[in-house]
Amino acid sequence: MQDYARSEQMSGVVVVGVDASPSARKAAEVALGLAESLGASLHVVTAFESENAETYGVGSDKVRISNADSSEIVAKDLAGSRPGVEVTHFAARGKPADSLIKEAIRLNARLIVVGNRRMRGIGRLLGSVANSVAHNAPCDVYIANTYED
Repeated sequence: MQDYARSEQMSGVVVVGVDASPSARKAAEVALGLAESLGASLHVVTAFESENAETYGVGSDKVRISNADSSEIVAKDLAGSRPGVEVTHFAARGKPADSLIKEAIRLNARLIVVGNRRMRGIGRLLGSVANSVAHNAPCDVYIANTYED
């Protein structure tokens, strides 16, 4: 009976979009806290329109890091900080807002978390991932305050 009650408390999936920025990392930490409080899993998504990669190291100790790796790096880091939350990741080719929405639809997500980066000044006029997701999401959207000031 306890397992049934626990599964009834599980409330789906929280999707968060990340890139290599500190702002995205902050949004992912907020999403992890929300997933934990909702009894949900966290799905970390990176979107990229063209793959960029850099190689670090010398000789045989080289490692190639791609912008497509952001979701995996963040997901692994977050998973270690809250062992009770299942954390998965996915890298999608495409525009960030479109990729988040597609993943939310595919997973029947309960919530999408995005940061508010580029929602001030000229960025607000040109649009932002948060704005596009908020207007087109198939579920609730949480816009995390990722500004430092």
